[in-house]
Amino acid sequence: MLTENTVTKLREMHLSVMAAAYKEQLADSSFQSMSFEDRVSLIVDMEWNSRKNNYLKRLIKQANLSEPNACIEDIEYHSDRNLNKNMITKLSTCNYIQEHHNVILLGATGSGKTYLACAFGMNAVRNFLSVKYIRLPELLTDLSIARGSGTIRKVMAQYKKYSLLIIDEWLLYALNETEARDVLEIIESRYKKASTIFCSQFDVPGWRDKLNDPILADAICDRIVHDSYSILIDCKDSMRKRKGLAEN
Repeated sequence: MLTENTVTKLREMHLSVMAAAYKEQLADSSFQSMSFEDRVSLIVDMEWNSRKNNYLKRLIKQANLSEPNACIEDIEYHSDRNLNKNMITKLSTCNYIQEHHNVILLGATGSGKTYLACAFGMNAVRNFLSVKYIRLPELLTDLSIARGSGTIRKVMAQYKKYSLLIIDEWLLYALNETEARDVLEIIESRYKKASTIFCSQFDVPGWRDKLNDPILADAICDRIVHDSYSILIDCKDSMRKRKGLAEN
């Protein structure tokens, strides 16, 4: 009776793994040779590991990476890509996130910007940091809908809280004034407080062309460029072509 009461209390406290481990120890006589401290430590470790694994699963789901299998270890360093391996290794420590710096990934379509960004994102998740991947067109749509429903402040606050925000298709097309102001608001809210990865086909001068208003362009670029690591990805052949079906 006492055992069942203990198990019930553990479950009521949402310690179901600990409860199961406790019952297992009672049913298995081999545990009797262990000290009380070791048995308790084993039970606590099982509960802790279960919670950490569940938390990791939630972080992966929240990140919504477009390349969920991307990882730093699988980055392909083909000679024509001219990837800076030392820089990538440095960024893989996630220190840039702790220091609230940004990363700019530049390259033509198919160069592998998204994969590299998602590899950095998954690396951050493995370090139990909150991550969110989104394409800029989707981000602007979210903000537009939020403005219409009166929840713009709530949505802005949501994008502010992620330790690492990955914005793909950055300034792929020109923004109107409202969109540019929304982008500035997000960049400003994260400045020196969190990290952002920008994936773009265009270098900074090209960004200004997409922002139209020179004052807004200066405000946005100034908050990004001077606090970012930059990686330029060259590529003679598209990574999609490399990974595609071989020609007969």
